Amino acid sequence: MSTPARSLPAPAPAVNPETRQFWAATAAGRLLLKRCLDCASVIWYPRALCPDCSSLHTEWFEASGRGRVYSYTVNHRPEGAYQDCAPFVLAYVELDEGPRMLTNIVGADVAELAVGLLVEVEFHDTGEGSALPRFRPAAPRAAT
Repeated sequence: MSTPARSLPAPAPAVNPETRQFWAATAAGRLLLKRCLDCASVIWYPRALCPDCSSLHTEWFEASGRGRVYSYTVNHRPEGAYQDCAPFVLAYVELDEGPRMLTNIVGADVAELAVGLLVEVEFHDTGEGSALPRFRPAAPRAAT
């Protein structure tokens, strides 16, 4: 059973001054993260204050859009806007830059899902000037 890449709804997020740049970048197909200039922590979910050291000295940078499945669940009993989308996958993806994002895995055969699966971002347009970052299986990476 496969999780279709485009069948999930893409509800528009609530945008505020701290997240405006992030959501604008998603509409352009870019995944931005924040980094603390004092302690070097990479911050997810976007905010002005570093959650590790409380610094206000942060900067945006473009993430690779790659990571690994940290944890996942297959939802067979969705509600609300997702009611007609079963099954779909909710997952924590550990980005190559460090933080973990709660997201969906799309375009994957449920039987092939596994912790550690390499994934890459794709963006699903909300129709309101933003896009939801979701992840699909990625090609294996070359050894470095």
